[in-house]
Amino acid sequence: MMSTDKENRAAQGPEKSDRGRIRELTDLLNRASEAYYNENAEIMSNLEYDRLYDELAELEKRTGIVMAGSPTMRVGYTAADELPKERHEKPMLSLDKTKDREALAQWLGGHEGLLSWKLDGLTVVLTYQNGRLEKAVTRGNGEVGEVITDNARVFTNLPLVIPCKETLILRGEALIRYSDFEKINEALEAQAVETGDLSFARYKNPRNLCSGSVRQLNNRITAERRVRFYAFSLVQADHTDLGNSRESQLRFLREQGFETVEFVRVNSQTVARKVGEFEQRIASNDLPSDGLVLTLDDIAYGNSLGTTAKFPRDSIAFKWADEIGETTLREMEWSASRTGLINPVAIFDPVELEGTTVKRASVHNISIVRQLKLGIGDRITVYKANMIIPQIAENLTQSDSLQIPQQCPVCGEKTQIRRDKDTEVLVCTNPECAAKKIKAFSLFVSRSAMNIEGLSEMTLEKMIAAGLIREFADIYHLSEHRDVIEEMEGFGAKSCDRLFEAIERSRKTTLSRVLSAVGIPGIGVSGARILCGHFEDDLEQIRAADTETLSAVDGIGPVLADNIRRFFDDPATAGPLDRLLRELVVTREQPSGRAQILSGKTFVITGKVDHFENRDALKAYIQGLGGKAAGSVSSKTDYLINNDVTSNSSKNKKARELGIPILSEEDFLKMCEDDG
Repeated sequence: MMSTDKENRAAQGPEKSDRGRIRELTDLLNRASEAYYNENAEIMSNLEYDRLYDELAELEKRTGIVMAGSPTMRVGYTAADELPKERHEKPMLSLDKTKDREALAQWLGGHEGLLSWKLDGLTVVLTYQNGRLEKAVTRGNGEVGEVITDNARVFTNLPLVIPCKETLILRGEALIRYSDFEKINEALEAQAVETGDLSFARYKNPRNLCSGSVRQLNNRITAERRVRFYAFSLVQADHTDLGNSRESQLRFLREQGFETVEFVRVNSQTVARKVGEFEQRIASNDLPSDGLVLTLDDIAYGNSLGTTAKFPRDSIAFKWADEIGETTLREMEWSASRTGLINPVAIFDPVELEGTTVKRASVHNISIVRQLKLGIGDRITVYKANMIIPQIAENLTQSDSLQIPQQCPVCGEKTQIRRDKDTEVLVCTNPECAAKKIKAFSLFVSRSAMNIEGLSEMTLEKMIAAGLIREFADIYHLSEHRDVIEEMEGFGAKSCDRLFEAIERSRKTTLSRVLSAVGIPGIGVSGARILCGHFEDDLEQIRAADTETLSAVDGIGPVLADNIRRFFDDPATAGPLDRLLRELVVTREQPSGRAQILSGKTFVITGKVDHFENRDALKAYIQGLGGKAAGSVSSKTDYLINNDVTSNSSKNKKARELGIPILSEEDFLKMCEDDG
């Protein structure tokens, strides 16, 4: 029978093995925290971190040994050097945790508490003086934080002036909602379509984006990220009698204009049921959360309990008890990505978890593959992190027999294992690998370009990884691989039919759509329309034009002219375009049939639109009436279109400085009707 790690350590002598294990765990957990908080990377799963943390805490308790820098004695990340630092008046401690619902009832005893979401963002302390925000400091390492006052002033929902004129100090969580996170990524893609810049990358998750946004040196970037603040505790309110109730404090903060964390009042008889009610709402919760927090409502009693070296005794965190299933690893899929990383994805026998069937989970990198000692046929346990994301919890077999591929699954070129800080990753060494061009394909199929529904970025990655797509023309031959596609996750007969119908519809298109789709640097929707309008939809004229001729086109200029010329001169880009054109029926743009009433006028559009599908549709409308649509306000701009005409956005401010009229869509449409 195979001996366990614990038995092996015991055989070395308890004192020596325990000290060595404490040092090992301290180092490992600190590296994991550094990667997670400061580098937005993940070198182990949450479940593995919790397991190792609990093992370290038990060893420290049993031996009385706590190493300098132990994660059980520190909180959070180290404050970054780029921002001013400030020491907190009182240490900001993290919370003890449990996964046992019954333990919450026992913890409450005969007292009442407040149960709330444990929000997953960045904790911030705010100080108000004379009713105005004076200071904002991040939690940092619990003792020293970063001063982010200017950034806090642009948090979307934070009051800058409040009724309370006394000193007010409160704590809360800065975060980015899932809905805003998706909009930010959509805006990135839309901007890339417009500019033809294929280098952008989607943000990974709301917590990482919030962490970077809150700690920006330029608060304009913070404002663009729509960071929000949710208060969860009142630290100080001079000369304000709020009684002895946490609930009263939170209601007082709401009265001051703050949004607070959602909470319910519970006792030992109701807490388990209320936890269940929160659990039912996880999937629909728009605020990133990694559990719940239970806090005693009685302030005086809670304060009388004091603290440990790390935890306050008046609150406790509840982490969702992960439902774990046992299954068999059948395959390791190696998925090449746009960054050159080749990521391992475990495929296993289907298992029911949290009410859904799970059969695949990301393993993230080579370090975790080796840590888990994986091999095909191994018995593994899997769970859903935060009841959402499938992860491997443990490898029961530990055969350590998995072969790391030596060729990229997409292009067949050599792979290489590289060390990125403390993490080993597998990369493709071929700079021309199709997987690295996922953004090019994503923009090609987007609504503003070829408008092919059903080819999301995730789907494109799967098809590229399977070798079905290597260049644009391959998309029009996907129906030849129907048997393979139907077996892909998320696909079936009907979804295949819809995809192939969308591809067929896109065959009939216009030259401007094609040129905006194929990734000529800097040539997006507007640039392609300008180019095709000047050369009357004649591709051969565009191909033959030299840089001087192209530069003379109003709206193109020398930089874009050079980009266009290089695109058509390079066989690596011109060749795929030729092969693509053989799949398409390119028609001429239909003239609008309307008088060119906007001829000679230049418009800039900002903000969201209501009367058009998107801003590109409004630009097309303007161009159809003879006008121009520019990207930035300048002395050459005739009108700025912004439905929020009174806003203080940078474009509105510049328009006012230059005396440029700011029109709402209603104003603009009325102007067009009057001129017509």
